[in-house]
Amino acid sequence: MRQTIRFLRRGKIVEVGNVDPMTTLLDHLRLNEGATGTKEGCGEGDCGACTVAIGRARHGKVVYEPVNACIQLLGMVDGAEVVAVEDLAEETELHPVQAAMVEKHGSQCGFCTPGFVMSIFSLYQGTDGAVGRDEINNAIAGNLCRCTGYRPIVEAALSVCASPRDDKFRKATEDTAGILNFIADDSDIFIGDDKRFFAAPASIDALAALYARHPDATIVAGATDVGLWITKQLRDLPKIIHIGRVRGLDGVEDTGREILIGAAATYARVEPFMRAIDPDLGELFRRIGSKQVRASGTVGGNVANGSPIGDTPPALIALGASMELRRGDRPRVMPVEDFYIEYGKQNRASGEFVTGLLVPKLRPDQIFRCYKVTKRFDQDISAVMGAFRFTVDAEGRIQEARIAYGGMAGTPKRAKRAETALHGASIRDTAAWAKAFDALREDFTPLDDHRASASYRAETAHALLGKALIEAAGTPSSRTRLTGQREAIVHAAE
Repeated sequence: MRQTIRFLRRGKIVEVGNVDPMTTLLDHLRLNEGATGTKEGCGEGDCGACTVAIGRARHGKVVYEPVNACIQLLGMVDGAEVVAVEDLAEETELHPVQAAMVEKHGSQCGFCTPGFVMSIFSLYQGTDGAVGRDEINNAIAGNLCRCTGYRPIVEAALSVCASPRDDKFRKATEDTAGILNFIADDSDIFIGDDKRFFAAPASIDALAALYARHPDATIVAGATDVGLWITKQLRDLPKIIHIGRVRGLDGVEDTGREILIGAAATYARVEPFMRAIDPDLGELFRRIGSKQVRASGTVGGNVANGSPIGDTPPALIALGASMELRRGDRPRVMPVEDFYIEYGKQNRASGEFVTGLLVPKLRPDQIFRCYKVTKRFDQDISAVMGAFRFTVDAEGRIQEARIAYGGMAGTPKRAKRAETALHGASIRDTAAWAKAFDALREDFTPLDDHRASASYRAETAHALLGKALIEAAGTPSSRTRLTGQREAIVHAAE
């Protein structure tokens, strides 16, 4: 068992002991290292001013991803390289990304600039060849410029990503990967005592045993939600168990009939598998948080969190997904929809944790649609999330309808009355649609809150079901959508 955190900084291995479980990476950089180029803005992973790049060894090379240092716990970077804005330049020579920002005047007040630089740096490292404007906009969607300086920032990214990638990080990638493989050992990490600790087990058995002894501990995967408990709610979390080091728990596998998702698999890793199931799923995942959030946050954590406005549970419920849990040495499997009992209460025993998800792929006779409605397009929480799967026979009759919503009740929930109204009807039978719309109003009694009124939610749920049925009946999404059109997404993929 190891009692320190080890990571790579500026080519040197850093080993830190006596880590408080709630210490964030941002606090370590600014307060312990004096690396104050990384800024604190919102403190909740929204503005991107604190963006740094985390490098991990994969297939003999280093993959850099942007993360929000303000909600990334220090213990979570064990075995990784941490790159902050001060690390890019070589003595007096700016990194190509920094030089492009200077040349294109990509800064006004300057506070947000380090975060933009690090997001573009991650894009620069993760691509080869020219990058388009849409990809750049997606890369910086998690960075806010309060001076509205986006045009020169995007021009800087277009410029630097049009050139061959040539920097010290690319040149040293194999050597860096070797160092990271060396420090990322198979030891269980436990720092502290039984009253206050940060732990990162290396195996599923060690995780089960530790959580059985400390069922009051907080399990953390990506900390994109738990981080806010610390920075915004100011909660004291004396016992934290990080599952990111558990061997195999970050895996994603396509078995042919279903996708197996480990509880520690990030949105970024899962996204291409979901996009392969259906374009709408890929677009849903692209709009979850930002690049920084998707690089850290996990699908398993989104499900286990139990939020009524989580993005993935309605889609998983509509697909008929199941989840795996474990308590001690006893595993069990249940449908995702059965996990949610009521607001803030899940079907999970003390000491039991989520180990993975099983997501069925669509059959040829199944049609899937999902829609996320938010106040702003990028990086926002759903007001209403609707997901629909229709199983249609050769005659065009609906043999099964699975309709699930988020934001309409205290938990993600199926619209079973609306499903029944559609069962056996032709997919083009508008009289059956009308019955389903009426039944939908009986399925839910949404609440008013700061994101949306109850009447808005009810009308939006009605409209989303109508859109799903219209598209399932054969109307192209180019006629039903202003953005996220399925035909364009499929064409781009081809």
